[in-house]
Amino acid sequence: MIEAGWRLGHRLLYLTHPNFRGDDVAELQVRLAQFGFNPGRIDGIFGVRTEEALNDFQRNCALDVSGTLTRATLVELVRMTSTHTTRSLVTEARDRAGFHEVPTGPLVISGQSPLAPLLARTCARVLKVEVLGNERPEVVADFANSNAAAFVISLQTLKHIDGVHFHYWASYRSHSRRGEQLASQIASAFSQAADLPRVEVTGMALPILRETKMTTLHIEHGSDEDETLEELAEVIATVLAEVIHRQASFRTRN
Repeated sequence: MIEAGWRLGHRLLYLTHPNFRGDDVAELQVRLAQFGFNPGRIDGIFGVRTEEALNDFQRNCALDVSGTLTRATLVELVRMTSTHTTRSLVTEARDRAGFHEVPTGPLVISGQSPLAPLLARTCARVLKVEVLGNERPEVVADFANSNAAAFVISLQTLKHIDGVHFHYWASYRSHSRRGEQLASQIASAFSQAADLPRVEVTGMALPILRETKMTTLHIEHGSDEDETLEELAEVIATVLAEVIHRQASFRTRN
């Protein structure tokens, strides 16, 4: 609620620790991305990538390159936005074209779920795995971001749900295209392999999905049956192997 109360221009924005967070930061990221300056994911967090994009914008507009959203910078942002309201976001264009960094670190698994050890053992055939257990989202995100994790999978057992729910990052005016694709691919493969009442894929703004910079999924499941969870672990490992292979092929071609 506090973050939603901020409007662009209500406060100075700059790189600090902890990072500024809010709808005003998201709006700044959207405007920068519309002009072709890449702030990274539109997540409402003023991080290093957003500062770099703001510096580039200020440099191109002959403004003081301070990395701070000053009054002069805001005036220029508003003036330019009024003439380019239909522009798409450079972040989405880069994502569609495949121009994104490919993390080479481990798969990070977190959450208190009987699926965690099964998934760790199965995915160890594909890539290095780090299991953090039931740590807070910010701890998991800090570890994953610091170690350039290839993927993050957060797990949660919810007895009241029937089936498996796959969640990827989605909020403000953007979503994780790679997260959506990965969740959909896993969900599709699993629904064909197992007899489950329901498999859902939805975008959400959960802390673990927001704070991590790499492709992250939050998976909720109701079943604790070994056969079902083993099947899910196998499907996830298979899909991750396919994604890694595609990424390696893309790097080779380029």
